[in-house]
Amino acid sequence: MKLKVGIFIFNEVEVLDFAGPFEVFSLAEKDNEKLFKVITISENGEMITTRNGLKVQPDASFEQNPDIDILIIPGGYGAEEIEIKNKKVLEWIKTQNEKVQILASVCTGAFLLAEAGLLDHKKATTHWMDIPRLEKEYPAITVIKNTRFVDEDAIITAGGISSGINMSFHIIKKLHGLQIAEATAKRMEYDIAITA
Repeated sequence: MKLKVGIFIFNEVEVLDFAGPFEVFSLAEKDNEKLFKVITISENGEMITTRNGLKVQPDASFEQNPDIDILIIPGGYGAEEIEIKNKKVLEWIKTQNEKVQILASVCTGAFLLAEAGLLDHKKATTHWMDIPRLEKEYPAITVIKNTRFVDEDAIITAGGISSGINMSFHIIKKLHGLQIAEATAKRMEYDIAITA
């Protein structure tokens, strides 16, 4: 059965934080059949402008309530400084956490999970530059340094930017096995030897 991956996007999102996972999940296949359907979701469904100016038209809005199995929360300035104060976004993430199989963050997307209270009493990571802030502002989280990602079963957090790609391969490996993950990485010419 094809799982649906939803990627939350917002103004000032870091491009590779969402585009990396988008590429990985979009390319994963078995017997020439796609394993995932990947969609982008924004709060209101309107076009967003990423960090450094790329414009992206989302597939859906919160109101459309798309049914998803995996939710990716990317980071960037928009996550750590803007959306972190957006109660509607935080409530939506909490609601999705109760529905999805896996909730995952990339880079400073971890701050949205932390602010929503979803990382309390769990291990988590974020971009190395933001680890001191995560430790200081959310003392109930056990912050892990020097790792690409931290898997707490239904919640996975990745370090900075390109770590989201490693995390995505890890999720594929978790759901479909190493062979599928390696075949996808080979197609992307990406080295997944450094997956932890």
